[in-house]
Parts: sequence; C-alpha cells; structure tokens
Amino acid sequence: MIQLQQQTVRKSFSFEGKGLHTGKVARIAVKPAPVGYGIRFKRTDLGDDAIVDALAENVSSTARSTTITNGDISVITIEHLMSGLTGMGIDNALIEIDNVEVPILDGSAKPYIDAIWKGGIVSQDAPREYIEIDRPVEVYDEKSGSSVLIEPADVPSFDVQIDFNSKVLGVQNAHWDPSVVYAEEIGICRTFVFFHEIEFLFKNNLIKGGDVDNAIVIVEHPVSEEQLDHMSKLFNVPVLERCDNGYLNNLQLRFPNECARHKLLDLMGDLRLVGGFLKARVTAVKSGHSINTRAARAVRDLLLNRN
Repeated sequence: MIQLQQQTVRKSFSFEGKGLHTGKVARIAVKPAPVGYGIRFKRTDLGDDAIVDALAENVSSTARSTTITNGDISVITIEHLMSGLTGMGIDNALIEIDNVEVPILDGSAKPYIDAIWKGGIVSQDAPREYIEIDRPVEVYDEKSGSSVLIEPADVPSFDVQIDFNSKVLGVQNAHWDPSVVYAEEIGICRTFVFFHEIEFLFKNNLIKGGDVDNAIVIVEHPVSEEQLDHMSKLFNVPVLERCDNGYLNNLQLRFPNECARHKLLDLMGDLRLVGGFLKARVTAVKSGHSINTRAARAVRDLLLNRN
C-alpha cells in the first residue's frame, strides 16, 4: 500500500438534530485536531475537561448503538460519525457535543461525508500509523451465531453477511476495500428496523428520535390497515403503506442490499475504536455493535500485550 499522511478536516462543521434513542436535541461540531490526536469527543455541556477518547476500552453499552464513557461522561450512538470519519480518511478530529447522543440525522453517514467534501481535508506532517496485527483475532457469540474474524493483511478489507431469517431481506452481503468508493457505496446507506420491533422500542423508551426519514422499515409479516394507521400517528406522517417488496413506503432503497451495506458502515465505525485505521482483512457474520466492539477490544488487548 502507498504510505499516506495523517489527515484532519480543513475547517469545523456543525449539525443539530435529535438522538435516535433519547430523542434529545444535540448540536455537534467536528473540528480539526493535531497529528496523533485520534478521535475524541468533548461534552461541552459538562465542561472543558469532559472528554472521552474513541477507544474500545471506553465502550460502556452496545444496546442498539455504541456508547463510550469516561467516568460520568458518556456519548451515545457514535458509530455513524466514526464510520464517516474513517471512510473519508480522517485520522484526527475533536467532536464537540452539547448533549448525550449524537444526532441520527438521515440514519447514515452521508451528512458527514457531504460536510467533509465541502469543507475539505488537510494532509498533516506525519505518516498514518496503521493498526496491524500479527495473528488472527476472532470473536464468536454462540447464542446469536455472530462472528467477527480479523486477519493480518497488506490491504484492508471488510466483508459482512447479514441473516435475520427474513423473507424480505434474505441473506445479504456487502464488501469494502480501497477500490470501493466509501462515500458513494457504503456511507450513504441508512439504518433499518423491522416494523414489528417499532412499537416495542417505543414502549421501552427507545427510538424517541426515530422518524420515517431516517430508517428503512422492513415489514416482515402481514399488517392491517389499523396497524399502518397507528404507525402513521406514531411518526405523525400521512398513512403509510407496505410495498410489494416488503418495505414500508417511507423511503426508496439506494441499493438492493442497502441493509447489509449499513451493517458494513456500522462495522467500520465500531472497529475504528481500535484506535486508528485497521490494516487487516475483516470478515463478519450477523454482526452488531456488541460483537463489533468486542472484536475491537480484542485487537486493543493484543496490541497492548504485545507492547
């Protein structure tokens, strides 16, 4: 591989929006940072020293998103932003946030991609330090059948397979390597949820910030007009319909396998918690935030023990 320099954003950019799970409005600012800084989050509502490093050992929860914590300081749902920074080649950035959860925006990394393209990227005076391993790292979950295998490689790559035992989704695969344009093929893919999960999530105080603009909704089982009407009222939108392909008509798919591509987006964001750009071959089956971050922690542990 060609040796690249470290990079940061040329100038700050900001967003404001609701957090998917808390429903709380937050404003975030992604700012340039010096060589070797990595990715750090600063809770501006809690003071100048309220900083959490985006590292696997700081993961405190993976309940439907990835949360990092340092003492009493937490930041929820960091994975899309982490993926966007990674996919766009940003080594160093400070993310200031004035509440607990990163806004969901459109449910993908596209807003961050667009802002980075518009604002520009700065090459810094130090080579990128890749995270490399000298032996395979594998994490497996017997209960779910999910796994993440990370193997030494000269060129980074990610392969994801999803299988929710869904007639609508089927088994989907997605792939990234440096020949794939992240900004056009992966980063624009949105999060997804099953129709039958939504009411449960609402009742359990989750997805307070969810709406029909930031998630693909899969309608796996037949639903009545009353159920669709109820869902429309929950989201405060006109009557929704189930399309022939089994998806709710709130969004048009950007790719037939957009859901697998989004899981790849998540994986790339979660594995950035190894502390940098992972130069390895990653193969994930039925992956999610829990096993992704466990794999990132296993890599961190391997590196720390090696040193």
